[in-house]
Amino acid sequence: MSAIAYLRVSTGRQASSGAGIEAQRRAILAEVVRRGWEVADVEFITETASGKNAKRPGLEAARKALASGEASALVVHRMDRLSRSLLDFASIMAEAQKQGWALVALDCPVDLGTPMGNAMASIIATFAQWEREVIGQRTREGLASKRAAGVKLGRPRTLPPKVLDRIAGERAAGHSLRAICEALNADEVPTAHGGVKWHPSTVRAVLTSLP
Repeated sequence: MSAIAYLRVSTGRQASSGAGIEAQRRAILAEVVRRGWEVADVEFITETASGKNAKRPGLEAARKALASGEASALVVHRMDRLSRSLLDFASIMAEAQKQGWALVALDCPVDLGTPMGNAMASIIATFAQWEREVIGQRTREGLASKRAAGVKLGRPRTLPPKVLDRIAGERAAGHSLRAICEALNADEVPTAHGGVKWHPSTVRAVLTSLP
């Protein structure tokens, strides 16, 4: 087994002091030796970055190396060194299970090479799904509250005033939605978001958005 040791500190001060990195390095090396593994050629991937999400260059490089078979395990000092987001951690964990490499966090029983680790993985996945649903519910409730307050949602309108006036004028003259969109298409008038074809529903949305 060859292992990638992933190290991360959150601030430049932590990185320059070396204390955070060295503590992580020593703990990970001790665990790798205890297991009889060796450190992969892509030995230590360190970076100063936030742990709010997993989109970090060093971690992305580690994941690519694991996916290509350059290494067979990823070891971190603490679970939050990968990410402070349970959803991100669950995603990385699922990636490890699918691709067949080991994921080890020294501060908790997340070791996908053991029955206990797989049980913990199931628990984390369950809570990640719960977090995803809670976030979705809060988003829906927030949008509903904004609508109730009269806030217009969606991307901002980018149609020129003359196009808005044309649509409003033709509708006021009794033209149908289909007739209006056909006339706009015939004149090759772009939609609000740069589209090349108008539809009755598009015209209706513009009319609804007008004050």
